[in-house]
Amino acid sequence: MSDLTDIKKEVQQFAEVISEALQVESEIIDENYEVVGNTSFVFQGDRNDWSDRNSKICRHVFETMRPLVLSDPGKNQLCSDCIERDTCFYKAGLYYPILLEGECRGVISLAAFTASQKQSLLENSYSFMRFTSKMAEILASKIHEKVMQQRLLRANEFLQTTLSAVHEGIIACDAEGIVTCFNDTAQHLLGIPKTQILGTPLADALPNAALLTALAQRKNLAEYHVQYLDQTGNPLHLISHVSLIQQGSSILGGVESFNTDASLFRIAQRLLSNDEATSFSTIIGESEVLQAIKAQAAAVAKSPSTVLITGESGTGKELFARAMHSASLRSDAPFLAVNCGAIPETLLESELFGYESGSFTGASSSGKPGLFEIAQGGTVFLDEIGDMPLALQVKLLRVLQDKTITRIGAVKEIPVDVRIIAATNRNLTEKIAEGSFREDLYYRLNVIPLHIPPLRSRTEDIPLLVDHLCRKYAAILGRNIDSITEDALQLLLRYPWRGNVRELENAIEYAINYTFTGSSITASALPTWVHTSTQTFTPSTSRTPNASSRLSPQEVMEKQKLSACLEDKGSSLAAKKEIAASLQMSLATLYRKIKKYHL
Repeated sequence: MSDLTDIKKEVQQFAEVISEALQVESEIIDENYEVVGNTSFVFQGDRNDWSDRNSKICRHVFETMRPLVLSDPGKNQLCSDCIERDTCFYKAGLYYPILLEGECRGVISLAAFTASQKQSLLENSYSFMRFTSKMAEILASKIHEKVMQQRLLRANEFLQTTLSAVHEGIIACDAEGIVTCFNDTAQHLLGIPKTQILGTPLADALPNAALLTALAQRKNLAEYHVQYLDQTGNPLHLISHVSLIQQGSSILGGVESFNTDASLFRIAQRLLSNDEATSFSTIIGESEVLQAIKAQAAAVAKSPSTVLITGESGTGKELFARAMHSASLRSDAPFLAVNCGAIPETLLESELFGYESGSFTGASSSGKPGLFEIAQGGTVFLDEIGDMPLALQVKLLRVLQDKTITRIGAVKEIPVDVRIIAATNRNLTEKIAEGSFREDLYYRLNVIPLHIPPLRSRTEDIPLLVDHLCRKYAAILGRNIDSITEDALQLLLRYPWRGNVRELENAIEYAINYTFTGSSITASALPTWVHTSTQTFTPSTSRTPNASSRLSPQEVMEKQKLSACLEDKGSSLAAKKEIAASLQMSLATLYRKIKKYHL
């Protein structure tokens, strides 16, 4: 489609005006050599069959961008190849280019079909040329106007799309406070339809808008705290930035960008957090008991139900919580963790539920959102839930039951959509009996119970953990250590690990610091408490000495095969890795079988 086609109705009117004024027939052709406007039946046929041979004159004007008077159609050299040369019904013609931005956008053609028309055209060619040139200029300006409108429309669509994609609310108004822009985020946050607010005074919808304050004070505002009401009447705590639009000393209007304080805290938390994404595959261990609990956790990861994770300190309860969040439908939203036993009661309440401005001594003048608000749509991990004060247990129960929170010092409730995963190393049933934990809260939390096994019940995972921790701390400490000797590993396998994986991690970090030669951790490099605590410890899962007498024929064959491999390859960690690979089993499985058969 050409520019002239876009204004075809106006082009036809121009053709008729030219014909009426000059008493000749007129034709206006676009850059596709199609007739857009005409005044004679001669031009009303299908002209799409024009070729290079029968459109030489028109093409000549397009290429040269210069006007042309044709006094002898059929005899002019431009007509030499025309297929209609001998039957041409033209008596004379005048052609004028429509020029815009250095390009020919079309041609105005004046045609004489009678002797009188030819005489008039040739005798008045100069005045006809001047008149036609003016018509061409006006048509060019019309095309330019249309092009500019289209460009402006595209720019406006681009701007609207850009503003709609911004995760901040945008409001703009003129100097009189009439709203000129209201993006999708503003509509969503405030619950005010665009159609309702655009073109109306901002003061009618948001009388305390930061933008109105900036216009009244004639100054920009930065990090301005303001409270609006959403469509349900609930307070929205916003942080706004206002920039005034000025021309010299005159203010033409202003633009306000804003977001909820909870959203900004969420963004800050995401930027400051350097936690790597945790998945179930990053939880080290291949023991049957650990695989079973990982399968249970993965099965309920996408559920919105509350989870209570129990287990001794250092077993990796938060690691499981993070893995469940990563595997959930909430993985794109925040995961926020708080230790309920490490924060004083007054601070814990404000940390979880937030507070209004001036609600207590030392409170921020702008208030503060709590973790439940910041984690909107995500997961809140409440570690050491057994240490939560009774007063806060009541408020937490309200969150679980009604999905609402109330800031300290506030009256209105704020709806929240978060999944709660709690964890404890305490016996909550004993705390209920003592009266220090609410029974109703326990049942609300214990919808999906998960118990993380202690390390001493899955000792076959220790070699895998040691291998992982060696690589981790060797990189952190800049040491070239990638393995552990067999005697050192045996010490670790016999140790009770009351501190579980966290304690094992400390032992490996200590050992790498004290491994000065070689690339393997030796027994002498391990902490002294590993040596002293292994003398009397016997794993509870050990088989009795006569267990081999109860082996099945298949187990006897398996034991003999493993024994032969160990005798052939040796019992070092490297040898065991080689044996496990040759038997197509994991290292953890190999250790489990060695333990089973007392090899």
